[in-house]
Amino acid sequence: MAKQSIVPFGPQHPVLPEPIHLDLVLEDETVVEAIPSIGFVHRGLESLVEKKDFNEMTYVIERTCGICSFMHGMGYCESVEHIMNVEVPDRGKYLRTIWAELSRVHSHLLWLGLLADGFGFESLFYQCWRMREKVLDVFELTTGGRCIFSVNKVGGVLKDINDDMFKVMLDVVNGIEEELKVIKKTFLFDYTVESRLKGVGVLTKEQAHNLGAAGPFARASGIKMDMRTTGYAAYKDLDMEIVTSEVGDSFARCEVRIGEIFQAIDLIRQCIAKIPAGEISTIVKGNPNGEYFMRLEQPRGEAVYYSKANGSKFLERMRVRTPTFANIPGLLETLKGADFADVPLLILTIDPCISCTER
Repeated sequence: MAKQSIVPFGPQHPVLPEPIHLDLVLEDETVVEAIPSIGFVHRGLESLVEKKDFNEMTYVIERTCGICSFMHGMGYCESVEHIMNVEVPDRGKYLRTIWAELSRVHSHLLWLGLLADGFGFESLFYQCWRMREKVLDVFELTTGGRCIFSVNKVGGVLKDINDDMFKVMLDVVNGIEEELKVIKKTFLFDYTVESRLKGVGVLTKEQAHNLGAAGPFARASGIKMDMRTTGYAAYKDLDMEIVTSEVGDSFARCEVRIGEIFQAIDLIRQCIAKIPAGEISTIVKGNPNGEYFMRLEQPRGEAVYYSKANGSKFLERMRVRTPTFANIPGLLETLKGADFADVPLLILTIDPCISCTER
């Protein structure tokens, strides 16, 4: 019988973009078990509801993560709006949807770059991030920020997008679409890439369901679930098909995310074509009193925002359940039986965001 050894992996590692720590139980070069430890970047953001009023908390929640920042603010605002029975104007809903889909494009391009770096394609890494920079330029044009945007508010959004900005946005996403058509040939049809991803880290549909996997990680295993289909914001007015795969390996997760970039670009075009004129926010009076669970689809998967209010300007409780937290059990399952050399890539394939997970 091979001798077992325990190798600490992370939180610092050349290929890992996030500070996650795993104790890997190895037999020779094969992972038998992975034991996670989280808590390296806990910041206590949720407890700030006791010190920041429900409007100020919008800006705190955005700082949960620099990649998903817009959707954190959006999810929080929608939870409070439901408590207060506030109806956001249609134009405000469309603007939120546009920024949410731009967030999905830039998040997935960031992930594709990190994946390329993980299997040693440095020029591909730079190309993906160069494309992502164009999305950040659009964010800067329309919101004034590149990572933290601060355009969400309870009742709508703070900034509008004019026709000239929409034209620039369309030019950018059309250009990204054409570049992505070229880049995807390397990700999906290159022999070297296939040898690192195909058949590696398989998570079956049953395992994904039982372990509560979320987002592209779950959809790559055949789980046809996407919170956008529930119709929040402007999604009820848009045509979209859930991008899935039945294979469940690392290659399928890459394929699903590339498909979602094309899908997000299409949704942005639909929003620009359909966006109505009118107000972008509504006046909110009084304080919230009640509780609400808001579910929305972040780039990494379903996020849940729970707000509990007691009639004062300070919320009694604010809680966020992020997709990475949901995907860690599935990650541990994919690591069982994996080669030690594949561990960094398998961690990357869930698109981890430890900053979101540890608030």
